[in-house]
Amino acid sequence: MPDMTPAPRRRPLWRLFIMPVLLAVAAAAWSAFWFYAASEVDVRADAWAAREAQSGRVYACGKRSVAGFPFRFEVRCEDASVSLVSQTAGGQERFTARLGEIMVIAQVYQPKLLIAEFKAPATLSDSGQPPSMRVNWSLGQSSVVGLPDNPQRASIVFDNPSIDRINGPVATPLARAGRIELHGRVADGSVKNNPVIDAAFKISGGSLQEVHPVLAATFDADVETKLTGLKDLTPKPWPERFRELQAAGGHVEIVRSRVQQGDLVSVAAGTLRLNEQGRIDGELQMTVAGIEKVVPLLGIEKMLEEGVPQATLDRVAPGVKSKDLNNLFGALDRAVPGLGKVVKQNANAGVTAGINALGKEAELEGKKARAFPLRFVDGAVFLGPIKVGQVPPLF
Repeated sequence: MPDMTPAPRRRPLWRLFIMPVLLAVAAAAWSAFWFYAASEVDVRADAWAAREAQSGRVYACGKRSVAGFPFRFEVRCEDASVSLVSQTAGGQERFTARLGEIMVIAQVYQPKLLIAEFKAPATLSDSGQPPSMRVNWSLGQSSVVGLPDNPQRASIVFDNPSIDRINGPVATPLARAGRIELHGRVADGSVKNNPVIDAAFKISGGSLQEVHPVLAATFDADVETKLTGLKDLTPKPWPERFRELQAAGGHVEIVRSRVQQGDLVSVAAGTLRLNEQGRIDGELQMTVAGIEKVVPLLGIEKMLEEGVPQATLDRVAPGVKSKDLNNLFGALDRAVPGLGKVVKQNANAGVTAGINALGKEAELEGKKARAFPLRFVDGAVFLGPIKVGQVPPLF
């Protein structure tokens, strides 16, 4: 009997090619999208730089390239520079920072997160002058969350940053730190409409030279602030921004501040604002453990021993005349030989006692402390009765 089993039907071969063809089409479409987006990088970057330049911040890139195909974009800027114009109350100064390379990375599947890496070192110079400072770090990174024209959160971190003043081959240390962090976010409103900014600043193992002896020793600082009074975050020169803040009655609230330097621990909170002259007014309530360790660094005793110039006396004790002070010490020496010198050598103890008298006893992190106000009056900074600094006008 003949075999009546039907022959198996052959499947069309074209079905075997459906998946490879679809993959090829998808790959071609993805490649077209990636290269189109990469071509838009230059357009968007140039438009952003043009907006910044109108506000006095001029960004330049010696060579720009885009890589990272297929799943991310790596925008590399070599021989980068930033020039700041009219960013101070003084007028038309131009200040330029240069660094070797900036690389910005964005993942295709997470386009609202931009991560940037900065290659050290950077040099800082005034207009038309050779570099006057060099900034170095072991790691420099920043991140921005949100669309480029509507950022929601930003951070920048530097590990082992250092700043040196340079004069030819000679470098003089100005600042050092183990780590610096700055974080900010829009807490209320929006970038374009009355934003309220929360910001946090942290320094680990920091020190500053040529500023004040108090800051020369290593310290840690952790500060949280809230800024209100801004109309928007569109690019503007800083003096214009500060005027806007003052006119709107804005202020900076120091939500929390903690500084530690050896056995000295200080916490503070309060509000600062700008007056019509662009100077800082306000008050911080401070609690300090180890205040007696700071007073000797103010240099009161040394100033009295060497004779006090009126300009210096105006800075630390406004209203007191140098000739009156010197006459007082002379009179003390005439009445009781050596008494004037004893008074000078114990000046720091007197200042400490004066600050303690203004404050009240407190406890901070298990240590005896004093609580007192740190006042800002028309830009002058007062620790108790002593003027310890002067902040220049911001516009």
